[in-house]
Amino acid sequence: MQTLANWDGGPGPWILFFPLIWAVVVIGAVTFLRRTVWRGRGGPWRPMDGARPAGDSPLAVLGRRFASGEIDEDEYWRRLSVLEEQFGRIGKGGAA
Repeated sequence: MQTLANWDGGPGPWILFFPLIWAVVVIGAVTFLRRTVWRGRGGPWRPMDGARPAGDSPLAVLGRRFASGEIDEDEYWRRLSVLEEQFGRIGKGGAA
């Protein structure tokens, strides 16, 4: 009977280490990339546009634009009514 302990010139038990070696190489490469190249950009899967932060709701953007003077009060209320139609009834004053 042929076993790993008695290999007689075959590949031997060291062949079992190849998958482990490749796993270490892949994990090491991913770890290296995450700590160096991808760190500043937030990862390879995130868009680079930076148009608005991930947590901003349309109501928050509308309120910020009104507060900074980009839009007047009439424009604010008109856009707020459109958001109410699209996203359902929201509380008085723009709070959800």
